[in-house]
Amino acid sequence: MGYIVALTGGIGSGKSTVADAFYRLGITIVDADVIARQVVEPHTPALQAIEAHFGHTILNDDGTLNRRRLREYIFSDSSEKDWLNSLLHPIIHQETQRQIAASTSPYCLWVVPLLVENQLHRKANRVLVIDVSPETQIRRTMARDGVSREHAEQILAAQATRDARLAVADDVIDNNGAPDAIASDVARLHEQYLTFAAQAVAQEKP
Repeated sequence: MGYIVALTGGIGSGKSTVADAFYRLGITIVDADVIARQVVEPHTPALQAIEAHFGHTILNDDGTLNRRRLREYIFSDSSEKDWLNSLLHPIIHQETQRQIAASTSPYCLWVVPLLVENQLHRKANRVLVIDVSPETQIRRTMARDGVSREHAEQILAAQATRDARLAVADDVIDNNGAPDAIASDVARLHEQYLTFAAQAVAQEKP
C-alpha cells in the first residue's frame, strides 16, 4: 500500500477545489463521493439489488437511481438506511482499495467527506482538513445548491463538528478566502508529502 493522504472537510469547504489543485500536480485522486456514485450506475449489481429491495419506482425513467426517492426511504426508516449501508459500504471500500492500489503517483489523495463520521482517519498516513467557518459553509452551500439557509444549517448540523475534524488533522488549509489563495498552501504541502512518501518507501526497504 502506498502513502495515503486523506482530505476531508465539511460541506462548502472547497474539497473539490483543493483536490483539483493536487491533481494538476500529477497526484492520483481517489474520491469517495465519485466512487459512491459509480457503484450504483445503471446495470451494476448494487443498483440491481437496490431495485429488487425497494421496487422499480426507485429508478428514474432512464434507469438511473432516483436519489431523492432513496433519501426519502432511508431517512424515514433507519432499518432501510442500515440495509443500504450494509450493501454499499463493502462495495465502496473494495473499489476504494482497488483505486488506491492502482495509484501511480508518489502519494495518493483520498477525498473522504465523512472521514471523521466513519472513523476512517486511521486508514491514512496523513490527514488534511480543509477548514472554513460555519458561516462560509452556509453561504457557499446556499449559493451552490440553491437551498434555504435553514436547509444548509440542517446539513451542517448532521455532519461532524469543525472541532472534531480539526482534532484529527495533521495539516490544515484555511479556505475562507478566494479559491486562488490556496495554491501556495497546496504547493507547500505537496512538497512535504513527496518527502514523507519517499521516507516511507525507504523505511519499507529491507
